Amino acid sequence: MTRPRFQRILLKLSGEVLMGSGQFGIDPDTVARVAREIAAAREAGHELCVVVGGGNIFRGLAAAEVGFERATADYMGMLATVMNALAVQNALEQIGVDTRVQSAIPMASVCEPFIRRRAERHLEKGRVVIFAAGVGSPFFTTDSGAALRAAEMKCDAIFKGTSVDGVYDADPKKVPGAKRYDEIDFGTVLSRDLKIMDASAIALCRDNNIPIVVFNIREQGNLARVLAGEGTATIVRNGE
Repeated sequence: MTRPRFQRILLKLSGEVLMGSGQFGIDPDTVARVAREIAAAREAGHELCVVVGGGNIFRGLAAAEVGFERATADYMGMLATVMNALAVQNALEQIGVDTRVQSAIPMASVCEPFIRRRAERHLEKGRVVIFAAGVGSPFFTTDSGAALRAAEMKCDAIFKGTSVDGVYDADPKKVPGAKRYDEIDFGTVLSRDLKIMDASAIALCRDNNIPIVVFNIREQGNLARVLAGEGTATIVRNGE
């Protein structure tokens, strides 16, 4: 399969990616490696936005299941994504990459508020824009935040960095014979409930014709390879 090459992308990272081999929190070496991957993509001429989840620090839905009020738990999870965004910003700026963090929850002491036109201007100037705090409202995941920001920024694609090398018809960690797709359409992902992102995010990408490229971010150098149309990944897009 020959994958298209994309100019402006939104990189979606789960918070768990930043844990490295740990069970909780932020591993500095892993964050530094991810920062180098982002810097290499920028050097290759791509414009990048980044959305990082917060599950390595606090997961709102899990907290709600053990007694937290759901809206409060989700706001706490949003604050965790701000911490991760600042960690990624710090790692990028240590290697000379100009960045801006924009939060859907205003907190002027540490980052900019999300302003679409300002974010577009940052991208045009070659900065990496890191979007934090999801959509700024409870009951939405960072997947939905990534899809929304990708649509607002007119991104060519979302690149979802995970711990697996694409989309499978079953969990490859539990089902040894699971089949990996090179390409799959949004309708099939939704009808089979493949859970690469939540259903509202998938539908938003489908309706705005934003492909999703799922790849293994834990493999060193893989972001650059997949951006170049090489490497192993699955592209999710509208069918013909």
